[in-house]
Amino acid sequence: MSRDFSRRRLLATGAGVALGGAAAVSASTVPAAANALSSSSGSRVREETRSLDELYAAAVAEGGKLVLYQGGDVDSQAAGVRAGFASRFPDIDLTVVVDYSKYHDVRVDNQLATGTLVPDVVQLQTLQDFTRWKRQGDLLPYKPAGFSKVHKGFRDPDGAWTALMVIGFSFMYGIEAAGANAPKTPLDLVDPRWKGQIASSYPHDDDAVLYLFSLYQRTYGWDWVARFAAQQPQFARGSHTPALAVNGKQKVIGVGGSGSPVSTSTVTKWVVPEGHPFMAWGQRAAILKQAANPTAAKLYLNWALSEERQKASFNGWSVRTDVTPSPGLKPVWENPDAHVDGFPEFMEDRAAIERLKQTFALYFGEVKGDPSPGWLGLHPGR
Repeated sequence: MSRDFSRRRLLATGAGVALGGAAAVSASTVPAAANALSSSSGSRVREETRSLDELYAAAVAEGGKLVLYQGGDVDSQAAGVRAGFASRFPDIDLTVVVDYSKYHDVRVDNQLATGTLVPDVVQLQTLQDFTRWKRQGDLLPYKPAGFSKVHKGFRDPDGAWTALMVIGFSFMYGIEAAGANAPKTPLDLVDPRWKGQIASSYPHDDDAVLYLFSLYQRTYGWDWVARFAAQQPQFARGSHTPALAVNGKQKVIGVGGSGSPVSTSTVTKWVVPEGHPFMAWGQRAAILKQAANPTAAKLYLNWALSEERQKASFNGWSVRTDVTPSPGLKPVWENPDAHVDGFPEFMEDRAAIERLKQTFALYFGEVKGDPSPGWLGLHPGR
């Protein structure tokens, strides 16, 4: 078997392969004239000049409501957004619905196709959806304040979408349990001493974890994958589960979860291995053109992209070029081990992703268990 999979772009048909009938129905209902946002029109979108307070007043006058569909594993991951936004803008009724991005995207497709759209803002890991929605004319071109300071790879030049935060996936370990023999690179994860001591999220259930494992496979070969499977890792749905297992001292090592390279935790160490792969990306957000609360949506993007909010990033990185990373870090896009540019390209090739998922299923078994956010149905947040 080849050490790697091709990264062919499937362009118009690629999204339909992965997103199924709902996406196809949504795409087919978009008039041809609206299928693309031209660069000329996007270039005329000027960066927001209103202050947060001015936007806040306008959002209250609009109706004071906002619905955000946020990609994630459990509802508690939205606690910081809810608390921070409510503290700054108490007169806005913010509803945040957390679900796997791969369910949110087709949910939005179905809502658009049936005229029942719920969210104003989508903030998801499925990066390919934003390029597709832009082509279909489903996104509102908008450039929040600070847009020009966002790293070029983290923003659409026409303002269709912008990344609001950097997220990284790697492996982690319990500091006390691992001791002096703590794993330093992914190669250490297949050391027999860790057999039965590893928790991992399913790579064939989460595309970001899939990309991480694909980097491991490309770097170390399929033999590494076979040796990892022989470690009898405990797989679970949700990229939060490795940290839960390590923090709860059920396992020593967790693979396929987020964390911070500047964390001061004395319990768990999240590893950024120098000279070995991990992965990071800019989590994209956009305002839907049919949003019921577009002004409140603009307020949210401006708040999330503000210097104050970016400097408070949980992991020390910012999407903005004018916000200095935490001491000891350089901008994530300057770290070749993070493969920041590779993940968006990876996400566009849905056929290759499906082949890769099924191959990992041969090594690790089929995905089991209910989704960690629960089953939210067609119209959560309505």
